Amino acid sequence: MQEKTQAIIWEDRERIKAYEKLFGVSMPKVGKDGSITGLPRPYPREVAGVIRGGYRIAELGRKARSTGIPVQNPILGRNTAEETMAQSREMYEIAEKLGITLFHFVHSEATRHIDPLDGAELIEQSRGKGGITPAGEREFVQMGGGAVHPIRINATGDTPHLSILNAFIAGFDGTDIGPVIHVHFGGRGIHDYKTKVTNGFKALQICAENNIFVQVESHKHINNIGGTDGAGLAGCLLAEGLAILAGLPRELSALQINVAGINLLADLALIRAFRKVMWSEWLIVVPETFQNPPPDLIAEQGHFARMAISAKLGGADFYRPKAAESVGIPTGHSMGRAIWATQDIFEKTAAITINDPFIDKRMEEILNEAMAILSAALETGRQLAPDEITPSFWQKFGPEELIEKIVNAGKKGILDAPRAAGWDLKRAVRTHRDKDGIRRYIPGYGPKGVDPQYLCFTQEKVTVEDATPVLEDVKIVLATVGADAHVIGINMIKEAFQKAGFEVIHLTGMNLPETVAEVVAESGAKVVGVSNLLGLGLSLFPRVGQRLKELGLRDKVLVLAGGRIAEKEEEHAYYEARIKEEGPGFLGVDAFFGPGTNPDDVVAWVREHLKEVR
Repeated sequence: MQEKTQAIIWEDRERIKAYEKLFGVSMPKVGKDGSITGLPRPYPREVAGVIRGGYRIAELGRKARSTGIPVQNPILGRNTAEETMAQSREMYEIAEKLGITLFHFVHSEATRHIDPLDGAELIEQSRGKGGITPAGEREFVQMGGGAVHPIRINATGDTPHLSILNAFIAGFDGTDIGPVIHVHFGGRGIHDYKTKVTNGFKALQICAENNIFVQVESHKHINNIGGTDGAGLAGCLLAEGLAILAGLPRELSALQINVAGINLLADLALIRAFRKVMWSEWLIVVPETFQNPPPDLIAEQGHFARMAISAKLGGADFYRPKAAESVGIPTGHSMGRAIWATQDIFEKTAAITINDPFIDKRMEEILNEAMAILSAALETGRQLAPDEITPSFWQKFGPEELIEKIVNAGKKGILDAPRAAGWDLKRAVRTHRDKDGIRRYIPGYGPKGVDPQYLCFTQEKVTVEDATPVLEDVKIVLATVGADAHVIGINMIKEAFQKAGFEVIHLTGMNLPETVAEVVAESGAKVVGVSNLLGLGLSLFPRVGQRLKELGLRDKVLVLAGGRIAEKEEEHAYYEARIKEEGPGFLGVDAFFGPGTNPDDVVAWVREHLKEVR
């Protein structure tokens, strides 16, 4: 009867109507009598001539276990179904030559981070960017997407349950609803943290009731914002607790982790720590990306190759190959080459087990740290042991009770990370990546309320600088514009300006360009920096300057921009070349700083040009 799914549809019927209107897709309808129509029956069911459902992906996982070769989980998607299919065919041809089946992660538009009811304007201005649209997903399936290679989509952010309903109607086998717990990593979005976690639980309920394969959480995202492996594992375990309470079958549940490729023993310890305590049956391993990729893409591909070795030796079930490129959505050709190279590494790396005291020691460190953070979050009053974290342990909590504990732990700073943003965290945690490649806490700066005897602290000499006093009489406004949840880069720029003594007003992620300009006017700032990584620079950046002009301030403010001018690597390269030839004026800005920029260079440019607006 899909009772939970129907109850969720009834509860969020206004948002479902908004989703349908904004994206031009049919969604389930709610009658005046409360009846639900337009909801397909649970998987397995036939869609576009293929019997689909999450258990198809579970079978791939079992094959990986039997062969010792991880199933590749490449990410590739373009704006339209036609583009996505054309690019995917290039990728699929390589898989067919190699005789392998992929688990295709279809890159979906980043507007999924936004509530379609409350954030309609942000969604409209970012339409068709950041990957395939909901309508395009349905068309892609009808064109044959997922017929041979099962497909999954991204469903993060404010309302993941709505994206999952759309994917369910489209006929997707699997979905990514992590980060449920670390949802703060990507900016502020529309909703408060409790609503985000609650909606994540709704998404898990829909997946459980309809046999959809789920990546329930990601260690990768806490890693991206400077968190530790133990904190990432603790967050994944909390998400698993929600999945168990939602009734998700174990064989339809996966966790995702980052491996760094810097220290093979550390990577193996991380994988073994997860394996020891995780409830989910499957582990998806993702290579850590360079925050500032080297200009030599051969070196970058070598970096990814090291991580493929870690995944193979660690016994990953699924692995995401990465195409070597500095910006943008990869082409089918570049992703195909990455798949070929990755499979070659998998097949030619000896199937050996490495035993080393370092692995055992590091695994225990990760587990101790995760248990300490989990114990503090759940207010157990004692240190939990890994073998206690079972389904029966989680079933002692009611869903509302567990959600409340997660939210409170976030607000208290227990789930903190250095570059976290978007909800009411206590700013406390600082970490350092040591020479052995492991990120550890700096003494005195562990998560609030967590017993420090179980945390892993760096032994290296690290100088923690006090906050630099504001020495400059210039205010700087920084913000991400559009429906963009990527804030790591602009955080680095913010830190550089603060270190240089500037007062920074940071609006974090997801802002209208006009709003940013109005904050500049209200604050009397002389510099504004905006970023967008979805490839919307041509349309969004000029709107900041236009609004400043309307306010009579354009010649009194330096306007900077960063990120990607175009989402596709081939288009972005064209615009970067154009900037070199004629300057950034066509973007409506005074300076543009693309991927790989040294933040100190941005500060130096501002110092040099401030006289123009003073």
